[in-house]
Amino acid sequence: MPKFSHPNLLVGTENYDDAGVYKISDDLALIQTVDFFTPMVDDPFAFGQIAAANALSDIYAMGGEPLTVMNIATFPKCSDLEVFAKILRGGAQKVIEAGALLVGGHTVDDKEPKYGLAVTGIAKPQEILTNDKARPGDLLVMTKTLGNGIIATGIKAGMVDEQTELEVIRDMAALNKNAAVAIKKAGVHSATDITGFGFLGHLGEMMAASKVSAEIWAERLPVWEKARELAEMGIIPGGCYNNKNYLAERLDFQADVPQFLQDIMFDPQTSGGLLIAVSPLKVNLLVSLLQESRVGFRLVGKVHGENPGKIYVSRGEGNL
Repeated sequence: MPKFSHPNLLVGTENYDDAGVYKISDDLALIQTVDFFTPMVDDPFAFGQIAAANALSDIYAMGGEPLTVMNIATFPKCSDLEVFAKILRGGAQKVIEAGALLVGGHTVDDKEPKYGLAVTGIAKPQEILTNDKARPGDLLVMTKTLGNGIIATGIKAGMVDEQTELEVIRDMAALNKNAAVAIKKAGVHSATDITGFGFLGHLGEMMAASKVSAEIWAERLPVWEKARELAEMGIIPGGCYNNKNYLAERLDFQADVPQFLQDIMFDPQTSGGLLIAVSPLKVNLLVSLLQESRVGFRLVGKVHGENPGKIYVSRGEGNL
């Protein structure tokens, strides 16, 4: 990918961050992102909610507030347009919940439905969060639960009960808004969101960009019980293998880390949570703010200074 330089470009393509950031003035920066994909659930309204929440998440991960959005969609014109309308209504609901404005969009006739958003957000330049500011000694905190890609695969195979499906859909459709407010108040200095590259993929980007390494405590990770069951059966999406192959040389798993947990850590997430690097001096404040906002979270690891870019995964919980 070509790299561009400009005095007002605060975040570009160098570190594969969640969004681009352009400085307008000393007190204002624009954050821009775009994301869309094919349905992973059968309910069109829920699909719209999830796709919108996923796109908005990039703004929250950068420490920003979403301002305006535009729909991006493909849909076969020979199909039931009421289905398309439900997708758009689901997305619009999440845009309203985020406090943003829907200002237009673009639709293309295509045999396969796809939907997402182009989002513009705002933040003060000094409050922008990037994936290159993790520091040795930081603790790693993540929100939401891992394994929704595996569960989506199980849903397509008819192997997931209705209650679990509803719970996972609710989690994917949840905005990262409250988590973003908490990390801003706590003075967190680095964050990213967990999406298609999986937990380890996005962690790897953060470690490489920050020139540090990570120690992960596998049994602390929040994991859907159904994802564990399916992974133990070998029911995992192809994206798991792609993520694993890409990261293989940078990972060090202890022998006692179960294979199913390794697979879940590679699982491509849809509208996952935030991965946060926070100073030990601020972690108690962050925990308190997340609890007050009823945001689920786990302390899952620690940042180290040696062997930049490497990730070490142990089964045990580590020492806090």
